[in-house]
Amino acid sequence: MPLYDFHCKPCNKTFELLVKASSTPVCPECGGSLEKQVSCTATIGKSAALISSARAKAMSEGHFSNYSPSERPRTK
Repeated sequence: MPLYDFHCKPCNKTFELLVKASSTPVCPECGGSLEKQVSCTATIGKSAALISSARAKAMSEGHFSNYSPSERPRTK
């Protein structure tokens, strides 16, 4: 079930609700009808593949900004 943002016109409140796509939710405050809102999409989290490709690109360019200090090569 996806999360949706809804706005209630009678009580002028906005809610984030987890609902089935086929259901019609009502306002938890006043019981009025809700209007579905456009909401922001979730950002992509860090995955092993993204980190690996970023590190490979950084190494090919000669910098180690994508590595933690303990993983960086030691220079004398």
